Amino acid sequence: MRELVLHCAGARADTLSDALLDAGALSVSVEDADIDTQRERPLYGEPGLEPAVQAWGRNRVTALLPDDVDPRELVERLAALLPGAASDGGWVVRGVPDTDWVRLTQSQFAPIRVGSRIWIVPSWHERSVPAQSADADERVVIHLDPGLAFGTGSHPTTRLCLEWLAEHLRAGDTVLDYGCGSGILAIAAKMLGAGGTRAVDVDEQAVESARVNGRANSVDIAVGLPDQLDAARSGVVIANILSNPLKAMAPMLANRVRSGGWLVLSGVLERQAGEVARVYEPWLALGVWRACDGWVCLHGQRIGT
Repeated sequence: MRELVLHCAGARADTLSDALLDAGALSVSVEDADIDTQRERPLYGEPGLEPAVQAWGRNRVTALLPDDVDPRELVERLAALLPGAASDGGWVVRGVPDTDWVRLTQSQFAPIRVGSRIWIVPSWHERSVPAQSADADERVVIHLDPGLAFGTGSHPTTRLCLEWLAEHLRAGDTVLDYGCGSGILAIAAKMLGAGGTRAVDVDEQAVESARVNGRANSVDIAVGLPDQLDAARSGVVIANILSNPLKAMAPMLANRVRSGGWLVLSGVLERQAGEVARVYEPWLALGVWRACDGWVCLHGQRIGT
């Protein structure tokens, strides 16, 4: 197989990508043409603050072509359909070596150790965790493959939440994981000795992913959508989302914590910590528990009813 590489302006990236797929490309990727230079710029946004155009000022568009597609004919067809869409340096074709893509993808996800107790282990690395160690009796091994839902343990916010659970969760504590994604926090809580544990997400794919991962780890967690959540309060409410949703959900999340229980929030940048904490002041005092790579974990105990 071969790759066709073109360049285009941001406003044309989606149109060019769609045209390449319609013309027979197997896949199309778009990246910043200025990557690794001083002109490189990030492209991101929290919910409600997304960029108007999901592309950069100058884009490198790479199309994977089957062997029976002639790159030159394809470029000529694109030029007729989309005059001026592909510009800025012409186009090039490069070969793609034969690769075991499954093995290559799996090699990028090695076992992850979080703190002194927790290991997150993909199914293809089950034999990679040391069988004997000083902490073998205390070790928690979570079997989790990367999938559609967020949460493999590699992101700093997930690691912070896992570390908090490992250090603070008491045996028998009830737990609510709100915005559960893959279910990794609920699964970890249950394996660390939690009592009744619930996992909730607005995304049906995340709910299904959490169910599958729970079964794979032989833990009993109640998983569902928000409208399926009962009114019970929990000893620990943990939410690893983003600052804007966390602020919007402050009344609901705070009121899910029982008296004497803990609220644990992550997905918050260090510069956002004070702002998020102020929103929760009517219910409980939040402080920074720990920071990692520019992200923080906030926690606070609910006093009174």
